[in-house]
Amino acid sequence: MASFPDSVNENDIGKAKFIGELLVPVAPFDQKSGREAWTVAFAPNGSYFAWSQGHRIVRLVPWSKCLKNFSMGQGAEGTNASSPRRLSCQSNDGGQLIPATDEPPEHTIDCGDIVWGLAFGSSVPEKQSRCVNIEWHRFKFGQDQLLLATGLSNGRIKIWDVYTGKLLLNLMDHTDVVRDLTFAPDGSLMLVSASRDKTLRVWDLKDDGNMVKVLRGHQNWVYSSAFSPDSSILCSVGANKAVVAELSV
Repeated sequence: MASFPDSVNENDIGKAKFIGELLVPVAPFDQKSGREAWTVAFAPNGSYFAWSQGHRIVRLVPWSKCLKNFSMGQGAEGTNASSPRRLSCQSNDGGQLIPATDEPPEHTIDCGDIVWGLAFGSSVPEKQSRCVNIEWHRFKFGQDQLLLATGLSNGRIKIWDVYTGKLLLNLMDHTDVVRDLTFAPDGSLMLVSASRDKTLRVWDLKDDGNMVKVLRGHQNWVYSSAFSPDSSILCSVGANKAVVAELSV
């Protein structure tokens, strides 16, 4: 049984407002294994919401459009104001929803395998790559760049341009499911992946996705990881064990 501090009103927790649902069209094959939605993520600037729809698909939806549809549903005639609004991934004529001119485009991405992990990353230009010996890079990420990392069942990590839906990088060193992804919060585009192969791997996306570290402190599957606010400490959790590591710059 859970207990609450004096500053928390237990009754208020039960009054949290359910504003809506995101749904996908249901087909007969959707009842099979692989349909599960394993992960969701918000972009750091609040522009996008990403969720894995099952069967390799990730949907990138402008968050402002989600809120707009939820609000319209609650205010529509004949709709109970307390009922959640459902947002389908398709319009009534079966086509993709058309974005308004003042909002970013919506994308549906086929990642090629079941998606277990999602993470958004954005760049800070003055944060240089930790690889100082390479003067030329294929990708030069600007301040307005927004990336989505997807961790897949086959051990691969795919990096996408959020605004175009274009595949930028394919990282292939893990040998089992990539369960979790997290970007360093300092804008350096350092990405950490946690895998069932019992390792965490550190990738420098400003160095074209070069893998710079392999962390082997776990004897079983690694489920999740998180950076400290200053990006210097990484904490990871696996079966029956948590590991804290200091990442050198």
